[in-house]
Amino acid sequence: MDERRPFFEHLRELRERLIRSLVAIGIAFVITYAFKEELFSFLMQPFLKVMPKGSSFIFTSVTEAFLTYFKVALVSALFLASPVILYEIWMFVSPGLYERERRFLYPFIVFGTISFVAGALFCYFVAMPSVFRFFMSFAAPFIVPMPALRPYVNLVLKMVLIFGIVFELPLACFYLSRAGIIDFRMLSKKRGHAVVSIFILSALLTPPDVVSQILLALPMWGLFELGILIAKRFGKKEERDGL
Repeated sequence: MDERRPFFEHLRELRERLIRSLVAIGIAFVITYAFKEELFSFLMQPFLKVMPKGSSFIFTSVTEAFLTYFKVALVSALFLASPVILYEIWMFVSPGLYERERRFLYPFIVFGTISFVAGALFCYFVAMPSVFRFFMSFAAPFIVPMPALRPYVNLVLKMVLIFGIVFELPLACFYLSRAGIIDFRMLSKKRGHAVVSIFILSALLTPPDVVSQILLALPMWGLFELGILIAKRFGKKEERDGL
């Protein structure tokens, strides 16, 4: 019975932290839903700046507007409550980690968050305006764009998520090189394959147009090159000594 007690204590602690996280999400959702129109307006700005006169957003089903607002509010609530969620995860996991592992994980969370936000901001202020401007260049007096709410929001959230993850590449190179899993020589040798893979991946992840592909591929390429420099500078000591 005593041997089982720690296991049930962990389950009880996990339950309590899950409840606190859900409460934080619920409170955040109440706040974000109260500002759902402002949040949606924020997401629409990159498109509104290039939208031709006479165009407007539409919804094509009875529930589409409500579900779109709900989705925007929920995603915003998850972002708003993320500090609490990360704190609860950290407090649950950290007692089982060695001091060296805690020193490893803490900066990963901090810089990982910064990198993701940087990618999301790049997407919002650089990539999306360029992509939408390209799409709207095909508008004509007899072709009036009338985008539906749900596909537009799905596209924006998908692009933000993709760019946020892509901007984690230098951080991943840092930790993988420190662990000795990769080194700058390997990355440099595979540069050609990596560039081709980047453009193929960009074509698969972005809308089917060259502008979107390039706007994702070029930052990925630049981040890959930055990752090589990081691996060269911060790789395991024996690798650097071999220069």
